[in-house]
This record gives sequence, structure tokens and C-alpha cells, in this order.
Amino acid sequence: MTIKAILFDVDGTLVDSNDLHARAWVDAFAEFDIVVAHADVRNQIGKGGDNLMPALLDPDVVDRHGEAMSAARSRIYKQNYASCVEPFADVASLFRRAKQDGWAIVIATSGESDEVEPHLEKLGVRDLVDEVTTSSDAERSKPDPDIFAAALKKVGAEAAEAIVVGDSPYDIEAAAKLGLRTIAVRSGGFADDVLTAAGAVAIYDDPADLLARYDTSPLMAS
Repeated sequence: MTIKAILFDVDGTLVDSNDLHARAWVDAFAEFDIVVAHADVRNQIGKGGDNLMPALLDPDVVDRHGEAMSAARSRIYKQNYASCVEPFADVASLFRRAKQDGWAIVIATSGESDEVEPHLEKLGVRDLVDEVTTSSDAERSKPDPDIFAAALKKVGAEAAEAIVVGDSPYDIEAAAKLGLRTIAVRSGGFADDVLTAAGAVAIYDDPADLLARYDTSPLMAS
């Protein structure tokens, strides 16, 4: 049996959390007396810490403090920012429509499991999700393709029968390395030209916009 799967990113795609993650990283760096501009961190959101820190910090700093910085970010995010995350509208309705059309729903995120699960509960989609893939399922985070490869394996789908919905160029780049197409949403704050250059096959404002135009979207044509 052929399995069609939609691999959904979470942060910036299903919930409005990208700016909050950026703030947590800025705060974590500050604990080590390192100043990084919020805008610079914000442009890297969508990557996991293993790829985000090397893009912003000197290699020797990452070697000496990377693990501690990552732990600090996790603590700061959970203490100060997690409760501020707001879900985007119509995610549950989009999931239900996709499942009616025979799609399996797979969460595929660079986030940590204990950060992701509360989002799924708040969105009211936990019973609509077939599989969840998080940072613990992959050796490397996006834009490396490990998380999407793990997601495909979990649900038993081939890349040709799957599609990604994400908000960042790092989602799109990771997907492309496996031959996966990506529908992009603007809700993560990345510009259309960035998403198009990365290889998005279509761009929508947010999940509600994708649902509203579902019948003409790549989800209907697949």
C-alpha cells in the first residue's frame, strides 16, 4: 500500500514561536557574556542548535560552551517563553481535511520532544497525528535531512509520495536533499524571495490560508 505523508514543521509553521526561540538564544548567549543581535539569531531559527551556533559563533566558543549554551537555551525557553506561544488558526481543520484525502500526518521538527508535545495538545491535533519526529530522532538538525529521513521511515512513506509544509529555508533545503517538495508558509517570518530561492513549490500565508486554498494547492494535485 502506498502511503502519502505530509511532514509538518512546528515552530513558525503551526505555532507562532520563532521570535520567542530567538529571544531564548539571545538570553542564553548573554549568560556566557556573548552578545548576538536578535535579528542575526532570528535569521537562523529553523535550525537546531548544532547548526545554529556554528553559524553565529566562533568555532572555539562552540567547542567549549556549545553544550552548556544549548542547555541554557532550553531552560530559558521553558521558563520564560513557552507559555507565550500561540497556535496558528485552523491547524486542526487542515489536518482533518488532509486525513480525509488519505494523507498521513507526520510532525517533523528540529525541536525537542518536551517542547513540541504541549504545542500539539494546544493545537488540538494530537489524535490526528500519525507519527512525531523530533531532535532526538536525528543526529543532525535542519538544514541536514536527518529529521525528514527519520519521519519518512517512521510512517513508511517514500519521498516521492510525501511533501513538507514548513516556514524556513532550512526546511526546504533539508527536504530537497531527499527529493521532497516543500510548501512554504509566511507565518515564520521569512521573505518570499528567500523561500522561493530555497525551492518552495508554493507559498501561503499560514495554515489557514493553505486550508482556504486547499483545492488548488499541491496537496490536492499529489
